[in-house]
Amino acid sequence: MAAPPFVQAAAYGIFEAQMREAVHVLKFDNARVMARPLGGFLARAIERLMQNAPAEMLVVPVPLHARRERQRGFNQARLLAGAALSELRKKHPEWQMTLASKTLIRHKQTAPQSGLTPRQRRLNLKEAFQVGEPESLRGRDCLLIDDVMTTGATARAAATVLLRAGAKSVRVATVARATLKGWRKGGPKDGTEALLGGFDTRSARKIERRLSEFAGETGSAKTNNARCETNVAR
Repeated sequence: MAAPPFVQAAAYGIFEAQMREAVHVLKFDNARVMARPLGGFLARAIERLMQNAPAEMLVVPVPLHARRERQRGFNQARLLAGAALSELRKKHPEWQMTLASKTLIRHKQTAPQSGLTPRQRRLNLKEAFQVGEPESLRGRDCLLIDDVMTTGATARAAATVLLRAGAKSVRVATVARATLKGWRKGGPKDGTEALLGGFDTRSARKIERRLSEFAGETGSAKTNNARCETNVAR
């Protein structure tokens, strides 16, 4: 496989166990409360990445197609990027990171990537992205943000479009990285450099606590709804 168009990729943890559950709850159960702890993990991945990156960068969340974003109600990459930047601005005020949510547009509605082979993923994303604000991009170093990197197909497609539009360089930061065959022992096979932080016990407990809080809130809401329906029936 050809070298990736981005300079470097960093992920905080492996996409499994509590990490997988937390990301899924955020994306599919509308649990925006998970954006803050996951954004904190993303901030730590960015910190590792910044050891060899310019202090001034344009932060570009991977976009959803407009229809899918309306259905979900939000773009998880945008939420995570905002949460991470909020934390990084306090810890590293010298870093000049500008959130650019409108720079990249997903103008082609694609099939979900899950379940596709690496080749199918690349074909699925062909011509899926375009740049919406090329004048703000030219000559800028970019930091591409997403929730999970699996084969790197999304990052490759998005980075290629950004570079063609005039970006100086592209780096990628995600909350998690999927474990592909042979990756855990020998490193990713797509040419990226893995800067993987450990998903330690403290992090796992933080996620478990937020998941429990969300489950409690959801349960309370269901109970209240049931009570309302009972009162109406009466």
